[in-house]
Amino acid sequence: MSYNTSLGLSENIVAALCYPVGWLSGLFFLLLERKNKFVRFHAMQSVLLFMPIALFIFLVAWIPTIGWFIADGAGMTAMLLILIPMYMAFRGSKFKIPIIGNIAYNFAYGE
Repeated sequence: MSYNTSLGLSENIVAALCYPVGWLSGLFFLLLERKNKFVRFHAMQSVLLFMPIALFIFLVAWIPTIGWFIADGAGMTAMLLILIPMYMAFRGSKFKIPIIGNIAYNFAYGE
């Protein structure tokens, strides 16, 4: 069964859209969607997953020479990390990333 969101779209589509732009898309949908807990869970999980990665990449890139290689490797890993939760959200699953998933679940569902 598919539930609608404040945007009028299916919840699994909006939940999947929480991931493509990393923490920015997660924050966007976290602020925009107030009612649908499934979307809020995936939006918070996106913010909690990609914000630290973005900060790590930003800080490591300042290290001369080797920092660029480390930042590129972390960036490629982040690109792969986008695909898995995005696919699981589109399928309608409450796929919890270890540690982060429990925090996001407690935020969205209040348990």
